[in-house]
Amino acid sequence: MAENTKYDLVVIGGGPAGYAGAIRAGQLGKKVACIEMERPGGTCLNWGCIPTKALLKSAELFKTLADTDAFGFSVGEPTVDWEKVIQRSRGVADRMASGVEFLFKKNKVDHFEGKAQVTVPGMVEVIEGKDKGKVLMTENILIATGCRARTLPDLKVDGERVMTSREALVMKKKPKSVLIVGAGAIGVEFAYFLQSFGSEVTLVEMLDDIVPVEDTDVSKVLARSFKKGGMKVHTGTRVENIEVQKTQVKAELVAGDKREKITTDSLLLSIGVVPNTDGLFSNKVKVNLDKRGYLEVNDRYETSAKGVYAAGDIIGPPWLAHVATWESLQAVNGMFGHGVPRRVKEFPGCTYCVPQIASVGMTEREAKEKGLNYKVGKFPFTASGKAVASGHSEGFVKILTEEPYGEILGAHIIGHDATELIAEYALAMRNEITADDIHATIHAHPTLSEALMEAAADSVGEAIHI
Repeated sequence: MAENTKYDLVVIGGGPAGYAGAIRAGQLGKKVACIEMERPGGTCLNWGCIPTKALLKSAELFKTLADTDAFGFSVGEPTVDWEKVIQRSRGVADRMASGVEFLFKKNKVDHFEGKAQVTVPGMVEVIEGKDKGKVLMTENILIATGCRARTLPDLKVDGERVMTSREALVMKKKPKSVLIVGAGAIGVEFAYFLQSFGSEVTLVEMLDDIVPVEDTDVSKVLARSFKKGGMKVHTGTRVENIEVQKTQVKAELVAGDKREKITTDSLLLSIGVVPNTDGLFSNKVKVNLDKRGYLEVNDRYETSAKGVYAAGDIIGPPWLAHVATWESLQAVNGMFGHGVPRRVKEFPGCTYCVPQIASVGMTEREAKEKGLNYKVGKFPFTASGKAVASGHSEGFVKILTEEPYGEILGAHIIGHDATELIAEYALAMRNEITADDIHATIHAHPTLSEALMEAAADSVGEAIHI
């Protein structure tokens, strides 16, 4: 790792795009370095996907323990050690980060800690952090710096009264009440988590539905589930006049001409992300950005600066870890002559609240907007023997197929283990497998996956169990 080492690839950012790209280049026998500001794994592993899933599992288990009478036994009223809940989440993140560090060593990837800058194409300098001052020469650069949570102007994030998802992951005590602004995946996951442990949650979304990128039928079921559990859900609503006080937060909820004042212990912002490009390039490096500030790349993931590539969240939506990984592998394979890179088309999107949400492809409203000739197949989990037997009968599977050949346009699942089930439909769409093919495939009984077959069958009017 001497300063005069010449690399085949230097990766800036150690998240799902960065570490995967670095490891893949190592597998190809290339000399690789990865520069990350914190531990390998980036935001997803350390402050996003992984620790939040650990928290959500704790919440799901707590709610299950509170409802054991339905299964014929009693364990008494469960109590919560909040510090241990948070500690377990951090422990999971630490364990996974250690795994990435091991993979770096296994694949001979040099790891540097600090903030990096592309000084000129072919040269990267660590300008802040533990390895400040190191200069790496390289044939290729892969930018994988990702995004950070968007905040509001003049609203200081202090980790107690005002939080983003990052601060919420290490909150020292559970708020008695919380206002969550933004009902995308992050917003609804934290809404479910906090409500499960007894916080009074008010969830606010500017658009007409929560989880607005999902199919409208899915959004309605989730909203109904949340409200049934006591959550206050406001759609088509803005949050204005936020006032942060010493022990509380005051705000106004505005829906059309209607205004409602609200006071809570804490405010959690989940209003999207912004790209991490600050200080990334010196004034000697010119790269094209889109109007939102994301790096523009061509079909080979190369930016307007020759030899400088980018993948993952830093090139814009979808902001998903698995997409970021896929893009970086495409970029690295392409730059070293292992196949022709492809840009993402179909991809699964997952939300891990309860009930879980998973989808791939078009929503029904998108199919309508495009004027497509389509059919809908739908199967409720209330008709699934496995779902009913296991106590998870909430939700449904929905599939959209195009006439006349049954090509799958999109699939949407809300219910238990939806995020595991979606892979079959994603594989089908990737390989142009039709609804008839899924219908004709024997699915084991009793399983939740039978619902995928039944929804496909329903699209042609042949579902047996509804």
